[in-house]
Parts: sequence; C-alpha cells; structure tokens
Amino acid sequence: MVLKGIPAVLSPELLYALAKMGHGDELVLADVNFPVSSVCGHGPKEIRADGLGIPLLLEAILKLFPLDTYVSCPAAVMALVEADVRSGLEVPVWRRYGHLVNQALQMQKSLEQVERFAFYERAKKAFAVVATGETSIYGNLILKKGIIPADQLTQ
Repeated sequence: MVLKGIPAVLSPELLYALAKMGHGDELVLADVNFPVSSVCGHGPKEIRADGLGIPLLLEAILKLFPLDTYVSCPAAVMALVEADVRSGLEVPVWRRYGHLVNQALQMQKSLEQVERFAFYERAKKAFAVVATGETSIYGNLILKKGIIPADQLTQ
C-alpha cells in the first residue's frame, strides 16, 4: 500500500478502522502477550500488525488520529501488578508513549494507569484491538479518539 502522506506501516484494515471510529471510541495497541483473540471474541475488531513495535505504530497513527482533549487522560497503559511494583520493575516504553502522545496533543498529559483486569474489560469495549509485535512488558496502550474541528476538515 502506497499513498501520499499515509505512513506505510498503517495497513488498509487499520486505516479503515481509524476512519470509522467516532469521538470517544477507543483503540487498543496490544503487545505480544496480550490475549487479543480472546478479548476480540467479545466484540472489538481484531487487526493484525505483527512484527511492528507500538512506538512505530503510535507515531504513524497520531499523524492521522486526533486524541480526545475533553478527557484528563486520552491514553492509558496497564498498571503494574503489585509484585512488579514491589520488585521495582520499570517500563521504559511508557516514556516513549508519553512523549509521542504529548507531542500530538501539543500539551502535557499523563498516561492513565489502569488496573490489569479493568484494562482487559475496557479492551473488550474498544472499537478495535491491534495485535502488534511489541515485546516490552506492560507495552499495551489504549487511545481515545477525539474530534477534528470543522476548520481542519476542509483542508
């Protein structure tokens, strides 16, 4: 797929899902350990992006996808379980996600941390779940779609 101005890492299936989503719909970018097929058995569309890391996909998606500025946190990650908190586990990829999200928003917002099982339940209500090749532990990310102002739709 080659289109002018469209990042090549975005498949036609993912582009179609992004275009169909409305304000407040959520997109899950799932790491390799996330139970994508099980979660999608409950409703969301399953989209494959095997082999691609989430930062690469996120950067491409955010060129086309407006984040919701009407909520305190338009992006969410899965919070560490207590054992990983006690062990001092760090998730460096979250810094990259935060940087890309804040760059797209042109303002500082924190990534929401959602408890593991609450994250799974939220994913079941998402518009789509993208199965990626992200290998970072706790690499999952939820994005909430915002709006495009009318003056930007005519460009």
